[in-house]
This record gives sequence, C-alpha cells and structure tokens, in this order.
Amino acid sequence: MAISPDTLNDIGVLKRREIEARILMPLIDSLGKEFGREKVLEIVRQTIIAIAREQGAALAQRYGNRVNDFVESLANWKKDDALEMDVLEQTDGKLSFNVTRCHYAEMYRALGIPELGAILSCNRDESLIEGFNDDIKLSRTQTIMQGAACCDFRYEKK
Repeated sequence: MAISPDTLNDIGVLKRREIEARILMPLIDSLGKEFGREKVLEIVRQTIIAIAREQGAALAQRYGNRVNDFVESLANWKKDDALEMDVLEQTDGKLSFNVTRCHYAEMYRALGIPELGAILSCNRDESLIEGFNDDIKLSRTQTIMQGAACCDFRYEKK
C-alpha cells in the first residue's frame, strides 16, 4: 500500500516539530528506561537522518533541486515567524544565511527538552540537503540550539 504524499508542512514546520516532540518525549523516556537512553537516542538520531533524506528528496520533486529552488522551500520552516534570518549571499550555486532567532530552540527549551532539539531538528539539516541534491553541501559550525548567538548556514554547490 502506497503512503500518500506528506503534506504536514502545510501547518508549519514549527507546529509540526512541537507535535512530534510531544509524542516522542514520553516514548523516548519509556524506551530509555527499558533499553538505555543513549542507545534509544542513537536510534532516534539515525531514524531522523533517514527521514530527513526522504523529505529532502520529496522537496526536490516538488520544487526542483537547485540552490534557488531550496530557497523557495525554506518558506515551510519560516512559517509563523519560526526563524529570523539574515541572508548574506544568494546566487545560483550558493546560499549563505544566519539564523538570528530560532523559535524551534525556544520551543524545545519551553518543553524542557533542549537536548532533544538538536536531535529532532538540527540533526535533519545536513541529511535534508543530501536528499534534496547531493551536489549541494551544507557547512554549519554553530547553532542557537547549542547556545551560539546564531546558526550559520552555508550551502554551496560542490
């Protein structure tokens, strides 16, 4: 049986991540007690990476797979003022921006799970772009989720 296309980003990715986190928090806690928290977190991390690759491929099918097409898809992550960004450079082969405010990080902190925020959200970024177009590389040295003043996203066609 084929699964219908994923349209959950229509509600905004921030709201989607909150719903996912509220479901996963107790599940991760329960599984962690039974099988060991670190093992469960590693399984979650690897699962999120695989999902992100699939979602990146779906984005490429919907928007195209060039850097400028990826820019268009960012609207999903910015819905509801979820991110405040400063675009530094945008060309056919390069996109550089800093996220200066991240409501995702704020939401995970408000839920009391800042350590899971990196796994459930930031962990996706590199794999998402690999699925979108493996000729585009993401370089990021810091995130707000991990305490930095900004997230530095640098996408470049290889």
